[in-house]
Amino acid sequence: MTDINCAVACVNGCVLGDDCPNLEHKEQTTKFIEETPLDKMLEMAEEAVQRKRAQRASEGPKWVFPEGGIEQK
Repeated sequence: MTDINCAVACVNGCVLGDDCPNLEHKEQTTKFIEETPLDKMLEMAEEAVQRKRAQRASEGPKWVFPEGGIEQK
């Protein structure tokens, strides 16, 4: 079997069908979606956003410099 990048190849659905190496994850995801209320999913997402914001704030600013340096005229 050829290795494929599922994030790219399967954007419109799984292309491997029963040969998919991620069937276990698909089943877990389906179960989560069916059993978890939307309000709970939104709450989880908001908590994740808050954690990410706190993490970024604690890291401080990141400076990105151009590769050639700054040209002076």
